[in-house]
Amino acid sequence: MSTERKVVFGLLAIGPPGSGKTTFCNATYQHLKERGRKPVVVNLDPGNDVTLPYPCEVDITTLIKCEDAMSTLNLGPNGALLYCMEYLETNFEWLQNEMNKVVDKENDPYFIIDSPGQVELHVHHNSIKNVIKNLTSKQNPFDLRLCAVNLVDSHYCSDPGKYISALLTSLATMVHFELPHVNILSKIDLMEKSGKVMFGLDYFCDVLDLNHLLDTMDSHPFMEKYKRLSKAIAGVVEDYSLVSFAALDVNNVKTLIATMRLIDKANGFYLTNIETEEQLQRFFVDSGESDFDYAKNFEIREKLMSDDL
Repeated sequence: MSTERKVVFGLLAIGPPGSGKTTFCNATYQHLKERGRKPVVVNLDPGNDVTLPYPCEVDITTLIKCEDAMSTLNLGPNGALLYCMEYLETNFEWLQNEMNKVVDKENDPYFIIDSPGQVELHVHHNSIKNVIKNLTSKQNPFDLRLCAVNLVDSHYCSDPGKYISALLTSLATMVHFELPHVNILSKIDLMEKSGKVMFGLDYFCDVLDLNHLLDTMDSHPFMEKYKRLSKAIAGVVEDYSLVSFAALDVNNVKTLIATMRLIDKANGFYLTNIETEEQLQRFFVDSGESDFDYAKNFEIREKLMSDDL
C-alpha cells in the first residue's frame, strides 16, 4: 500500500535581471508570514551569494557558486551561470532532499523559489525547466504544485518596442515552463520615471489592440524595418492571446494581496483555505473595492494620475 504524498504549494519567481524578483520574494515572504502562513524561500540563483534580504532555507550557493565556476573553469558570467544550472540539474537529488527536509519538518510550507535572471534560462535552456519538471513530477516524494510568476519591469511600457519584446518573452516563458502562470508588471509606482507612457495602465495590463501602440512608433524610414518586426511580433502575441499582466507595487499591500490571490488561484492553494479567501473578500469589500475589471487597478491608476498633476 503506497503512502499518499504530502501536497505542498509554492511559486517560482522568474524574469529578466532587474525586474525585482528578489524584492518580490522578500515582500511575499514578509506578507505571507504576517498572515500566518509558513513561507520558505529557496534560492536557485548561484550568482546571488551576497547577503539576501530574506531567510533562506535552501540555497544553491551551498552547492555551487558562479564565482567558483568562473575561477575554476575559466568561464564568463553567463557561461558560469549556465554551467551552474546544468550542475544543479545533474545533482537534482541535492535540491530534492533539501526541500524534502523542509516538508518533513514544517506543516504546510509554502515555497518561494527565487531564480536567476538570464532570459535564456527561461525561454529555451532546459536545465531549470527540467529541475522544476522533476520537482512537480509524480516521482517526487511530495506533491509540489507551483505557479510561475513572471516579473516584467513596468518601465518597458514607455517604449513600444521594448513592451512588445517583453510580451513575446513572457509568451515564450509561459510555453517553455508549462506551469500555471501569472505575469506581473513590477515597480508600477516607478512606471513613468523612464518616460511618458502613451496609454493608461489597463491598456498595458490587459494587452489591448497593439496596433494603437505600433502607431505611436517613430515613422522615420530608418525605423521602418524595426516597426515591421514589432508588428510581426505583436501579431504572434495576439494570435496566442495568452498574455496579460497584474500590476504590482510591493509597497502597496492591496496590490500584493491581489497578486497573491491570483497566484493562489493559479496553483490551487485557495481551494485548501476557503476561510482565508473569504477574509480577503471582506477586506476588499470593507475598503470599498471589488473584483470588477475597472476596480482591479483603481488605486494604482489613481496614484499615477495624481503624480501627473
